[in-house]
Amino acid sequence: MNDSRSSSIRDLRDWLLLVALALAQFLVVLDVTIVNVALPSIGAELSFASDAISWVVNAYTLAFGGLLLLGGRLADVIGRRAMFLTGLGLLTAASLGGGLADTAESLVAARVVQGLGAALMSPAALALVLTTFPEGRGRATALGVWTSLGALGGTAGVALGGVLIEQLGWRWVFFVNVPIAVLIVPFVLGLVRESRAPAARGFDAAGAVTATAGATLLVAAAAGTADEAWIAIMFAIAGLVLLGVFVAIELRSRAPLVPLGMLAARPTWVGILSLALNGAAFVGMFFLLAQSLQAERGMSALEAGLAVVPMGLAAIGGAVLAGALVPRIGTRLTAALGATVGAAALGALALAGPASPYSVGVLPAIVAYGLAIPLVGVPSQIAAVHAAPRERVGTASGAANAANQLGAALGVAAAASVSSSFGFAAGFALTAAFAAAVLLLVLAAAPTLGVRSRPQSPRASRVRATARSAAAARPIPEPAVPEEGTPR
Repeated sequence: MNDSRSSSIRDLRDWLLLVALALAQFLVVLDVTIVNVALPSIGAELSFASDAISWVVNAYTLAFGGLLLLGGRLADVIGRRAMFLTGLGLLTAASLGGGLADTAESLVAARVVQGLGAALMSPAALALVLTTFPEGRGRATALGVWTSLGALGGTAGVALGGVLIEQLGWRWVFFVNVPIAVLIVPFVLGLVRESRAPAARGFDAAGAVTATAGATLLVAAAAGTADEAWIAIMFAIAGLVLLGVFVAIELRSRAPLVPLGMLAARPTWVGILSLALNGAAFVGMFFLLAQSLQAERGMSALEAGLAVVPMGLAAIGGAVLAGALVPRIGTRLTAALGATVGAAALGALALAGPASPYSVGVLPAIVAYGLAIPLVGVPSQIAAVHAAPRERVGTASGAANAANQLGAALGVAAAASVSSSFGFAAGFALTAAFAAAVLLLVLAAAPTLGVRSRPQSPRASRVRATARSAAAARPIPEPAVPEEGTPR
């Protein structure tokens, strides 16, 4: 009887911890989407230039994506609990700073620190989930709760952002993080003991710095205007040089962030590149849509937020559909279908003038695109990790997710630059080109990209399980999964 009671108490403690960790992941995704509907208000009050407002989004996604792999490694080496609390503290402090910002520069700086906090917190939180729940039904259920709350963060961000702006002002899209973080801390302090990966030694800080700096300069180049073409070219050259230095560091490092030999398999690099392009199309479109609904169609922030919710709901359905299609037709055909539908939907947005009703010019296109996002994302994630050795699956997943975030930053920068010079329609056309590039990439990859399950083969079971797991993920993918260490 006592053993049964102790087991029940332990189970309750574990599930309370899961809710707290999932709320932290909710914050990470919320901070990607919630600011989009606030951009017009932020730009007006803090005097952002029209082609610079994209840095409110990009400062976060660049820091998050660029430092994600380093965050996972630090959690393994230093400790998951310590890095989770450090990241949560940084994100909370930066959220206060963002809400109190009185200049464009101070807000962008706060967003950088938010991204750093998320990069430290998110992989540590996922590692704590994995070390708390053993393999089997309990872990599967826990990961379902984790991914569901993450997906909810992406969809709720736009609607919640609209409500906060209407009722309290744009600063509350940052302040809202604080009470959620305060709620999480006592559970982690009281329920988690420290854990590390047993064999983890060292981390590649130089690789993380050069990769992030190089990506930042490329994004700055993409954000450049025609009047500053020479500056954009210099940024691009400097960014490519730094990425070359990153490659050299990875080749020599004893503990590289990304073992480059792992990327030699065609399915791996095609999957990673398609995720980057998918991120560029999706987040670039999202950036433009939230602003165009207000600027061209006269919607309030609340109306714009609610207008985008159908796309999030469609994306959930698309994830379920992708999980069903991959075992039947393979990753290549599923990704090609998603890219085709996505390019057509974004092209329709580009052609829909501001005079067309929302129900005709916008709603069908964003619902179709919502369905398409996971049809590209799920098979691309599977292809990216399928050829990796078992001990490197987490690393391959982390590289794919980092590429998605960095692609998102490039997409926002380019879409902001094009729309600033030529209008929203041109910006949507650019995002359609990103989606079309995914289609060309997948078709050019030939059958080598294909990962197709067959009911009678053991390999089929692995692919089907991976498809179901990936289908549960939100449109903005999960962070790297660190190696599992000692249990709590």
